[in-house]
Amino acid sequence: MGLDAIVQEIKAKGKAEAERISGEAYKEASQIIAEAQSQAEKTKAARQEAARKEIERLRQQELSSANLEVKRANLNARKEVLDEVAEKAKELLLKLPAEKNRKLLQSIIEKNQDGNSKIYSNSKDKALVKKLTKLEYAGEIDCTGGVVIENADGTEYLDFKYETILKNVSEQSLKQVFDILFG
Repeated sequence: MGLDAIVQEIKAKGKAEAERISGEAYKEASQIIAEAQSQAEKTKAARQEAARKEIERLRQQELSSANLEVKRANLNARKEVLDEVAEKAKELLLKLPAEKNRKLLQSIIEKNQDGNSKIYSNSKDKALVKKLTKLEYAGEIDCTGGVVIENADGTEYLDFKYETILKNVSEQSLKQVFDILFG
């Protein structure tokens, strides 16, 4: 075998080895590129999912905030209506016909004068209250109507002022009034 043949054989083996190494490198590079692309897709998908979740969270937060604002406005409007109803009731008490006022005062006094000694009323009802009770008339109070009755030692007061009665009735029947007005 001549030198040329040996050189040709070495070249052929070198070329074959180079092609094998090149093929393996290409295969390895392709595998690395495929893995990188796969990882990039996973990262992209994860980021898109995170962004979607964040957008949904923000949307829910805005929706909740808007719902809360609507509820608050609705409650404020309802409160205004209830306040208006209470104000109208107070106005009606101020315009209470004399006979109805007398009957109300008489009923309150008859049911509550036993065991008590003093009574108070507004200036408008002073004469009527004195006529309806045996209790000592102790003075005038600032109110729309009604009376305050005091026990003998002054430790207990029964507040039957019309505005107090109205407030108590309003508080007790608030749910019922609310249901009637807003169903």
